[in-house]
Amino acid sequence: MEKKPWLTQPENVRLLWRGFIAVLVLTVLLQLAIPIHGHFGIDGTFGFFAWYGFIACAVMILGSKLVGVFLKRKDTYYDD
Repeated sequence: MEKKPWLTQPENVRLLWRGFIAVLVLTVLLQLAIPIHGHFGIDGTFGFFAWYGFIACAVMILGSKLVGVFLKRKDTYYDD
């Protein structure tokens, strides 16, 4: 039987998610030890870059879905 690539194996996917979450939590918690000097006021709040990055990513995903509605072609596009 053919072995799956390492990135698609469920135990490795779980390990990667845990690693990513640990890095995110660590970087947010480091803001308690390292003073952040924001330039605009809001960017000096605790965890700003984490929630700003999440919101920016979500907006890009939703925007691409909206653009996809207008640019979508049928599966048989090349057969016509």
